[in-house]
Amino acid sequence: MRIATFNVQNMRLRRDGRGRVSLDGARDADVPEDTSRGAAALDPLDRRLTARVLHSADADIVALQEVFDQATLDHFHDTYLRPTGAVPYPVRHCLPGNDGRGLDLAVMSRLPLTAVTSHAGATPRSLGILAPEGVDPDRRVFRRDCLEVDAGALTLFITHLKAPYPDADAVWPVRRAEALALRALIAHRFDDPAGALWMILGDLNEPVQETRESRAIAPLLPPFTADLLDRVPADERWSWYEPHARLYGRPDAMLASPALARRFAAACPRIIRAGMGTEAARDPAPRLPGVGHHRPHASDHAAVVIDLPGL
Repeated sequence: MRIATFNVQNMRLRRDGRGRVSLDGARDADVPEDTSRGAAALDPLDRRLTARVLHSADADIVALQEVFDQATLDHFHDTYLRPTGAVPYPVRHCLPGNDGRGLDLAVMSRLPLTAVTSHAGATPRSLGILAPEGVDPDRRVFRRDCLEVDAGALTLFITHLKAPYPDADAVWPVRRAEALALRALIAHRFDDPAGALWMILGDLNEPVQETRESRAIAPLLPPFTADLLDRVPADERWSWYEPHARLYGRPDAMLASPALARRFAAACPRIIRAGMGTEAARDPAPRLPGVGHHRPHASDHAAVVIDLPGL
């Protein structure tokens, strides 16, 4: 089984007054280059590159972040991904989450999925966790969602935690609550979490530098999990680049249960940066044809892929 996670950066299907449809490109509303006149003309080029990255990953199951809805997912699959020659993903789910901009979680699979469960309605009280100070115990705890996906013997917990911006210290309690909630979901699911086969993957939005001594996501870190990205050489672990602050980070995660990590002790994630803009110059490797300095690009994130042979 090959698994991938990819934040596709604001993928949204739009319809104009004449019924024509188009996908937003991999761009942000607060980036001047992405809102300037003519920026939208690069949108189809971005999404062709997004598709090429996924074609290269060739994963059996793909966890996606920042997909607007099911129609967006289906349009991208049929109009952009299929023409690359990629093996189709007949199983596709994008469930409504809590993000006010509609940046939801999605999963595509070539394998049967026995269950795909949204936890968008979970609260600290419903999960039996003590909410950090300043967090309402009766408010929905996940700022997007957590999708629980059953794929044979493996369970995936796909997530996208709140970003630590603009004030990382102010949002630390919210991010800690999300981490506690995710850990509680796993503890509720398995009598022996350490001995079960599961993985947390997605965008944990881990800041480049924490503002507190304890990381907000500490409840999800070893020994509760094994961080599979730690198997990548330290200077190669980055999967995201922010050009204005010139920051490299590793928000994209693959956290395995101890049992899964032991079973696949030799499995090492592969980080596909071929769709990132050349402004992320720390990786001098060739990019996909058509990638520009800032745009066109597939996303401001890399895709992360791992092989779990025999699963």
